[in-house]
Amino acid sequence: MKRIDTKYVFLWKSLVRGLISFAIIITTYILVKGEISVYQSQINDLGDRLPLLLSIFSVSEVAFGIIPPELFMLIWQSKGMLSEYILNLSYLAVISYGAGIIGYYLGYFFSKTNFFRQIQMKYFQQYNRKIKRYGLYLVFIGAVTPVPFSATCMLAGSVNTSFKHFLLVTISRILRFIVYGWMVWSFPNWF
Repeated sequence: MKRIDTKYVFLWKSLVRGLISFAIIITTYILVKGEISVYQSQINDLGDRLPLLLSIFSVSEVAFGIIPPELFMLIWQSKGMLSEYILNLSYLAVISYGAGIIGYYLGYFFSKTNFFRQIQMKYFQQYNRKIKRYGLYLVFIGAVTPVPFSATCMLAGSVNTSFKHFLLVTISRILRFIVYGWMVWSFPNWF
């Protein structure tokens, strides 16, 4: 007989998986930091192109969150300027939160089209079942783990999740940037 996870078990399993993914990213960065130091001037040049990086991040966040924000954090962490790092992470957090709201509305309006219904029947049935079953827990997982945040927001909009509750849960996205940002800034310096 198949064991059905409760919402809390689903939440804890997903959080652990997300933290393991994040730990892999940080560990990989720490292990290859010496190898990529040869390219430090190019990384710094890239980090100085703030409008370009923020534009790339914005497009990524609206389009399913393809590029993990940790990549941008690592670029700015390597420059070693804490005040600039904090300011840039603030931009990322606001962009990501806004992209989640855009994703919610895209899901809400797109779900009313015939095209969406056809795609839903073929490809998204399993995700719709999850969002209906776990609801805002799934949005929370998307907000605090490497699960694509915008995609979970689109799913929440597509099943007409309460917008007020959605906004409250997605504030955890900003907390993710604070915690992950601190970890990205601190952990490589410990090793």
